[in-house]
Amino acid sequence: MPEVPGVQPLLDFLLALPAVTAYALITAGSALENVFPPVPSDTFVVLGAVLADRGSLQPLPVLLCAWIANSGGAMVVFGLARRRGRGVFETRWGRRLLRPHQFRRLTRFYERHGLWAIFFARCLPVLRVIVPTFAGFTGLGAMRAMAPVVAASLLWNGLMLAGGMFASRNVDRVMELLGQVNAWLLLVAAILIGLIIGWWVRSRRDEAPRASSEAGDDAEGDDGPRSSP
Repeated sequence: MPEVPGVQPLLDFLLALPAVTAYALITAGSALENVFPPVPSDTFVVLGAVLADRGSLQPLPVLLCAWIANSGGAMVVFGLARRRGRGVFETRWGRRLLRPHQFRRLTRFYERHGLWAIFFARCLPVLRVIVPTFAGFTGLGAMRAMAPVVAASLLWNGLMLAGGMFASRNVDRVMELLGQVNAWLLLVAAILIGLIIGWWVRSRRDEAPRASSEAGDDAEGDDGPRSSP
């Protein structure tokens, strides 16, 4: 088992804070993950759960702070991406990231599977930020994006809160287990990212045959009217 630095000094510090300040830290930490993925929102929720179990905070406000901040931060990032939309990928650098035919395929994917893709991605490190952001770029409707973001955030933060309160008397062990869970989730995310990169490489290679096929279809379409009487 990997050793985890003791968190009791941090808990003592948080216990000494006014409740409003502690709630503010949980809110800020839960929101920050959406723009800076290395910040683990899970840790803030678990620490809030321990404080709630020890009487410094109340469980429901901890959950609401984490849930609203995490969901709200994700939707702000989604909204900014949606506002920029396709224009980002019409620039030179944008076309290097996603060529037009790749962007069309990505848009179709979100139209068909966006709800479940966003829901499951919100439980995985890194992807929980990337997937909703690209949903915004493709122009997915705000309500269709909000539903899975809000549902997944409530479920995940609720589990973190319950687990933290259940084992708050052995918080070092809880943090160790949380680190292990996040390590496995990061592995799953890395595998999915690898598959996404594989799709990206293969789909870029598809562009030339696709363009030739489309050009051939256009040529046949042009020849048709000329050959008809």
